[in-house]
Amino acid sequence: MSNSFFDKGRQKFLDGAINWMSDTIKAALVQGTYTPNLSTNEFYTDLGSNVAGTPVALASKTDTAGTADAADVTFSSVPAGPACNYVVLYKDTGTGSTSPLIAIFDTATAGLPVTPSGGDISVQWSGSGIFKL
Repeated sequence: MSNSFFDKGRQKFLDGAINWMSDTIKAALVQGTYTPNLSTNEFYTDLGSNVAGTPVALASKTDTAGTADAADVTFSSVPAGPACNYVVLYKDTGTGSTSPLIAIFDTATAGLPVTPSGGDISVQWSGSGIFKL
């Protein structure tokens, strides 16, 4: 799989239900045991028990010329466990069952895949932005 949008997340962008600049957008570090389904996975709860550590809110978000970007993310003190192959972006509504998934990444400039060992894990976005619409 390559970096992709979840179908229902893409639709929520088009419907105005997700606003990159004003919504709380978080990144979740996700274990390789997760099997992505881009057409049916819709909410944070669809990630199941495959999230490693605590999701991180994106900081310093920008939206220039259709390119969404933000500061690189650091997941703090991620407990030892299975390899993490993905970072998933989602809009945090405060409730997992209503927090829509946006995109899934299995490549980044640095940081993926990674096997947690109890320390911090940094993921660097591409120098050209996180994604372009």
